[in-house]
Formats: sequence, C-alpha cells, structure tokens
Amino acid sequence: MPRHEAVVLEYGQWVQLTVADVTAISFQVIAGAEVHITGTDGPVPPGPGAAGWQYAPGQGERNVALADLFPGIAASRVWAQASGGGGVPGRVMVSHA
Repeated sequence: MPRHEAVVLEYGQWVQLTVADVTAISFQVIAGAEVHITGTDGPVPPGPGAAGWQYAPGQGERNVALADLFPGIAASRVWAQASGGGGVPGRVMVSHA
C-alpha cells in the first residue's frame, strides 16, 4: 500500500512511516525537532535506544533503498520519533510505493 503524506511525531514515541513492507522510501523532516529514523524487519516497533540516523529539519532521503539505509539488518519497515531537545514534536513528509 503506497503512502504520500506528512506524519506528525510526538517526542520520544516511535511512529511507523511505512504502511506495509517496502524496499525504498523518500522522507524529509519538514518541521519541528530533529528526528531519529530506524528500520525493523516487521511491524513491531523498535525498542528504547534503537540504533538509527538523526535528521535535522530540512534533511531527508530521496528514494533510498532500505538495504542502503540500514545495511546491517533486513529492514522492511521504517520508524521515526522526534528526538530533539525540549520535547518538541516533529513532522516528516514520507512517500513510498
């Protein structure tokens, strides 16, 4: 199932950016705090302290393969959480087929 929309992130809570298993994704942090992005190999949310990447507002990826973004795991889902200081929420534009 494809997705093309902005997703609001509450501070410290994982939100799934994908709506099904995917092999590639585009996303950009469009507002708010820095965002922590990680992948999993299924629909179960990552645990506390999960490894991943930090993106500041204005940063993101364009049509990146999950195998390139997370080469150490067989990721099929992408998750995000607002992680900047002060408990500020974030917003991410996400698009995938």
